[in-house]
This record gives sequence, C-alpha cells and structure tokens, in this order.
Amino acid sequence: MAEASTSRQSFKTEGIRPLERPSVVVRLLMRGVAWVERLNLGCAVLPNQCVYQNSDFPWAEELEARWPAIREELDKLLLRREDLPSISDISPDAATISTDRGWKTFILAGYGFRSARNIALCPTTWQALRCVPGLTTAMFSIFEPGKRLPPHRGPYNGVLRLHLGLIVPREQLKTGIRVGDQTRHWQEGQALIFDDSYEHETWNDTDQVRVVLFLDFVKPLRFPANIANRLLISLASVSPFVRDCKARQRMWETAFHAP
Repeated sequence: MAEASTSRQSFKTEGIRPLERPSVVVRLLMRGVAWVERLNLGCAVLPNQCVYQNSDFPWAEELEARWPAIREELDKLLLRREDLPSISDISPDAATISTDRGWKTFILAGYGFRSARNIALCPTTWQALRCVPGLTTAMFSIFEPGKRLPPHRGPYNGVLRLHLGLIVPREQLKTGIRVGDQTRHWQEGQALIFDDSYEHETWNDTDQVRVVLFLDFVKPLRFPANIANRLLISLASVSPFVRDCKARQRMWETAFHAP
C-alpha cells in the first residue's frame, strides 16, 4: 500500500500527550456505564437483537433514497484517498483491532463534535443526515482491499449503528460483516442497522475498496433508561478519551484543509 502523503504525516500525533491512567472520576463513570447498560436492556423499545429490520426505523428509507447524491460527494473525497487518516490516527483505542492503513475514515461528527470543514465538503450528505434522530456519529468508513477486523465488541449498548452501502466490490460475498450469529453483506444504496455491542467482525477479501456511510444513533429506550442514556452520552463527549480524539481530528483537519 502506498506511503501516506506529507499532509497526513505532518499532523500525526505531534503535540498530543498520551492518555494517562483513568482517574477516579473515569473509573466511577465506567461503573455507571455498566449500570446504564443493564437498564437499557430492560427498557428497550424494540426487542434487543444483533441486527434490526430497517422497517423498525422508517427514516432509513429516506436515507437510502439519497444515496446517489451521497456517493457523488464520496467520489470527490476519494480523489484524496491517501490523505485520509486511518481510524487509529484519530482514535487510539482503535489500535486494539486495527494498526495499519487499511481502515480509513472521513469524520463529519462524533459525540458533541462537528467538523465544519469536512461538512462543507459534503453538504448534501449532511443535509441527508437530518432525518436520523439522535445522531451521535457520522463518517465515511473506507476498507482497503484485503482489510479485516477481528471479532470485537463496541463499548456501549446505548447506541445503534447503521452502515449505508456506497461502494461495494463486485465480489459481494467476499466482503461482509458478522454480528452475533448473523452474517450480512453490504449492498449499494441499502442500510444495515445493528447493535455493535454484540461481538462482530468485518472483512474485505477482494481487490477493491469498500465504503459505507457509518452512523451511530441513540437507541430507542423507555423511561428512565432514555434519560440515563442521554446523560451518559453527553458525559462521554467531555471524557478524556473523546477530547483526545477531537484534538487528533482537528490536527488532521488543519493539514488536510490547508491551502
């Protein structure tokens, strides 16, 4: 795979201090997360499951209808594909499952942070996302040829994940995702909604790139879990981990959007 461009190298992690040992506050927060997760399971509006029916979320159809325009904006971004950061450049925690340049990302929003400069390059995509209630994360997720992620679980069950297929290799059955006991294959223009707190793994065993629009949104919950969940998501946006990710994202943006 080609070496990363100068713009990517210039931002790397210069000036960012490594994360320190979790503080007492953070450790207490982690205990709170475990308690809220149990509450979420008991107060779910829909049956808890690893993969959901799109019909459970009527707005997904509207998002699917707008995929050609989203794809057009993606195609322009991919002209600078080698300048895009790997996921571990932005989120060091991702290094537990991906340490190479095979999983790239272009972030629009994440846990209280919006990238105005990235959104300006994808205004149609951002407009389309207005139909998603409780959106917490939005990005393009790019799997290079041969990229695999090992089995892993997401950190929290208070959000659900959506993948909208944008570029799917011709050998469709050679690229896919297993969530719990279900294996699915992406299709261009179709959404896949799942709970990433279930064990899952993904692969692209083809010689072509695979790209999805990657979204997290608040899981539909009844009272009192809906209140606790919203509070926890708000607290996450000011956690040391998320602050570190924001700093890395801003540094990358400065290099990428430089005149």
